[in-house]
Amino acid sequence: MSKVLIIGCGGVAGVAIHKCCQNSEVFTEICIASRTKSKCDDLKAKLEGTTSTKITTAQVDADDVNQLIALIKEVQPDLVMNIALPYQDLTIMDACLACGVNYMDTANYEPENLDDPEWKAAYEKRCKEEGFSAYFDYSWQWAYKEKFEKAGLTALLGSGFDPGVTQAYCAWAQKHLFDTIDTIDILDCNGGDHGYPFATNFNPEINLREVSAPGSYWENGHWVEIPAMSIKREYNFDQVGQKDMYLLHHEEIESLAKNIPNVKRIRFFMTFGQSYLTHMKCLENVGMLSTTPIEFEGHEIVPIQFLKALLPDPATLGPRTKGKTNIGCIFTGRKDGQDKTAYIYNVCDHEECYKEVGSQAISYTTGVPAMVGAMMLLTGKWNKPGVYTVEEFDPDPYMDALNKWGLPWQVNDNPELVD
Repeated sequence: MSKVLIIGCGGVAGVAIHKCCQNSEVFTEICIASRTKSKCDDLKAKLEGTTSTKITTAQVDADDVNQLIALIKEVQPDLVMNIALPYQDLTIMDACLACGVNYMDTANYEPENLDDPEWKAAYEKRCKEEGFSAYFDYSWQWAYKEKFEKAGLTALLGSGFDPGVTQAYCAWAQKHLFDTIDTIDILDCNGGDHGYPFATNFNPEINLREVSAPGSYWENGHWVEIPAMSIKREYNFDQVGQKDMYLLHHEEIESLAKNIPNVKRIRFFMTFGQSYLTHMKCLENVGMLSTTPIEFEGHEIVPIQFLKALLPDPATLGPRTKGKTNIGCIFTGRKDGQDKTAYIYNVCDHEECYKEVGSQAISYTTGVPAMVGAMMLLTGKWNKPGVYTVEEFDPDPYMDALNKWGLPWQVNDNPELVD
């Protein structure tokens, strides 16, 4: 039915590709492209014979718009699935516009080089105007809205779990459970144990930047920014247990504040163990989280990229990781004149994910929604020109697909609230 170009071949992409191959009625052909073609070839060899999806592979530097355009013209896909790094969102969007192809990704744009003058000027302006200082935000991609509208193309941003599924939960709650939503607390709990003293569950550069940044939340029409890790809560997660969680800035807060009418507060919490936080603080204190290049023995290196090379590859954590994740949204609001609460969430088992697709649950919970978002576009269930986040579409077919393809969700009508 459809041909898709998938850019990226890391842990999340691997899950998305497995799920596309399970859904051959929609994904009849896929081309897997990455900077390292051998990774694509290895995955193709693993999957061939298990699926009727036709698989091809290609090499591409996703930082190079001309290379991307040439590849898209060669493959002629119906959709480009960007499951590479957020650094490459804009170059891939540019290539899609040049070739007249729809686009989707799993995380919003952020720059690789925080010292880039153009980005820095726009960043400082945004910090002053908006009131939060995280390095990632939607403004760069939202600026493409008119271009995609004029081209008659759709760009779907952030169809992972958070962002992505959490926004679908919000849209579904707004449609089916509430007349008005007052507060949203997004809780991301990873109760898994991989046995390493320190490792990140997805790309270390992205993960460590996110976690070490100041926290922020939306309240009464404006951003409130706080020092990193300064707000801590405890929560008893279904099938995981009691965990410490910390308030972070997260990208879906920005779009939800824009798209959920009259919401008074939106917060995002993620669980961390003390060992992880101690390791991260030590690395930050000695400069290992820096993105500014330094000279070392006649070579220029970027500290956080060097650290990434030392840490375990998140794609290798699958066989070592045991336990479960629990990710969802707690809502308060009103329905039929009465106060109402609800908690929509998914529980995912690391070991079951590994048995199915060879990954841990963090990659699984992002890779499955990547396939689901692509399916929404390819089947025409989500189809309007422009640049959109998940909550701006009808949530029902997306939520149904999550149940079918490996991320079943449930609703608790009387949850413990976060103070």
